[in-house]
This record gives sequence, structure tokens and C-alpha cells, in this order.
Amino acid sequence: MSVRVQDAPFDMGAEVEAFTAASKGAGAVVTFSGLVRDEAGTLTAMEIEHYPGMTEKALEKIRAEAVERWSLTDAMIIHRFGPMKPGDQIMMVATAARHRGDAFAAAEFLMDYLKSRAPFWKKEFGKDGDSWVAAKDEDEAALNRW
Repeated sequence: MSVRVQDAPFDMGAEVEAFTAASKGAGAVVTFSGLVRDEAGTLTAMEIEHYPGMTEKALEKIRAEAVERWSLTDAMIIHRFGPMKPGDQIMMVATAARHRGDAFAAAEFLMDYLKSRAPFWKKEFGKDGDSWVAAKDEDEAALNRW
């Protein structure tokens, strides 16, 4: 399965190596990893929630769309849930295609989807209290370009 939703951290190097080795016929592999960031310097933790089953189904659907749209040889999505600290990896996307343009475009499409529409809910905990993370207009605009 090329979609994983998990609470455990993952080893990006090992994931990239395995993905690349399995990507027969590809001339390009693009990877991206998203991290918990602390822009204001006040974040102590973030917790991500999801609905098991529903989330995986949504990610599998968008992965399949990317594979078809850009004729990918493969694509992978890993997304974590549960508590995390600043600097922890939240997610990873990998795409493989015959040519780099398709691999880059598909990876960017998947990242835009994960940022704005994937069924995850993020709560930030900081020195000044806690709050749910609201959707940002710029994230929606990024997805709308596709």
C-alpha cells in the first residue's frame, strides 16, 4: 500500500531508498517532508487527529488521481497523527515518473491537497494556550490552481 497514516515517526532516508528501489521505469523521483514549525517561537506541541478509515480512503483517492493525471510510475503518502513537537516530521510525499516535470508537479499537487483538504485536524499547544489550526486562504488558493 502506498498510503500510510501512522502515529510513529518514520525514517525518511529509508523510505526514500525503498520507494526509489521499487520505482521501476522512473527517470525521476521527487520527495518532500513536512515538519512541525514554530513560526512565533511559542509552540510547545501539535496534535493531529483523524478518522481512521475515512482518512486513508481520501488519501488513496488523491494518490490515484495524481498517478493517473501525471502518468506516474508510483506515488507514496505518509502522514502522521497524534502528538508531535516542533521539528518533528508530519508527512512525506514521494512521486516517481519517467520525467522530472511530472514528478515535481504531482508532488506539489499532493502537498497542496494534504495542506488544505486532507481530513486531518491540527491543534497547537503553546505558551499562550491552545487552539485549533484554521485553514488558510493561501493554502486553498494553492490547491485551486490544479
